[in-house]
Amino acid sequence: MEDTPQDFLLDTCLLAGKIMMESGAEMYRVEDTMSRIAEAGSEMKGISFVTPTGIFMALHGGSTVKMEQIPARTINLEKVSKVNDLSREFTMKQITLGQLYTQLRALDKEVKFFPVWLQIVAAAVVSGTLMMIFGGVWKDLLTTCIIGAIGFVIFYYGTEFFKVKFLAEFLAAFSVGLLAVLTISIGWGVSLDKMIIGGVMPLVPGVPITNAVRDLLAGHLLSGMARGTEALITAGTIGIGIAVVFRFFG
Repeated sequence: MEDTPQDFLLDTCLLAGKIMMESGAEMYRVEDTMSRIAEAGSEMKGISFVTPTGIFMALHGGSTVKMEQIPARTINLEKVSKVNDLSREFTMKQITLGQLYTQLRALDKEVKFFPVWLQIVAAAVVSGTLMMIFGGVWKDLLTTCIIGAIGFVIFYYGTEFFKVKFLAEFLAAFSVGLLAVLTISIGWGVSLDKMIIGGVMPLVPGVPITNAVRDLLAGHLLSGMARGTEALITAGTIGIGIAVVFRFFG
């Protein structure tokens, strides 16, 4: 059966919402973008229900409800910004619905991340600078950068190998703690707690916590609690990894 114009509009809205959700956008931003596309494409109000794992979308007065599953979530704010730009162009009649859908499909297939080596360098810089901000000493700067970089490498490749983000976070935090203890024991470091704080900073779920609070403040209680729980589990996993090091090696 050939899709009706309303079906095609719903598919476009769901595709925009899917890209934004997979890229770490807030729930209210996803719903607002989908609603604007629906109103611009049909002059009918879009009705959506967004969760961290799926999106439901319909048009007010319509008889069709469509769903899109969200299998994975990451942080890619550049994609969120691009979807917002495309939706604005569509609502301002600068592009057609077909062009919007085509560009969204291309954006969905685009795997555009910074190269791994640059992410590792960024993790090292974050670890070292935040160690200093929290009161560390210059002698620990280079060592903390190296430890933070190694922890991020373990997290990055551990996620791909185990397919379980929390296990990768535990192993990365455990490695950071173990390397910090080893560094102190051989005299290459001074402040154990500051080195550990700096080393785990690339693993801390800052964006998920922020999005969870923003969703709660916007009235999205279900998604806010779900994202908040995920962030708390991540923080707890990091803490457990460090606690195991102190229990057996500290």
